[in-house]
Amino acid sequence: MDNLNGLNQTVSGAIIMGYVVAALFFLRFWKQSRDRLFGFFATSFFILAVQRTALALTTQNNEGTIYLYVVRLIAFLLILIAILDKNRPRYEADSASMRPIE
Repeated sequence: MDNLNGLNQTVSGAIIMGYVVAALFFLRFWKQSRDRLFGFFATSFFILAVQRTALALTTQNNEGTIYLYVVRLIAFLLILIAILDKNRPRYEADSASMRPIE
């Protein structure tokens, strides 16, 4: 069973690395464009990396780790908010007709 635990830790490390690489990727694009979508995505992937790290360091696999999955839910909700925010229509602030910006 110790071999299975070692494999689990290795796979968790690879997943954490993937989350951090994705977060840095989106952070780079956020710095270039200042687009909120990239900022939200970078934040979400950093949250997922921290969550997976905490999960890998936790030795218990029972109901006590449910709070870690709530953190994951928050990260995915943040991604959903970013997508909805990006796709909502933008309106001109100084226009009396309040037409969407094209």
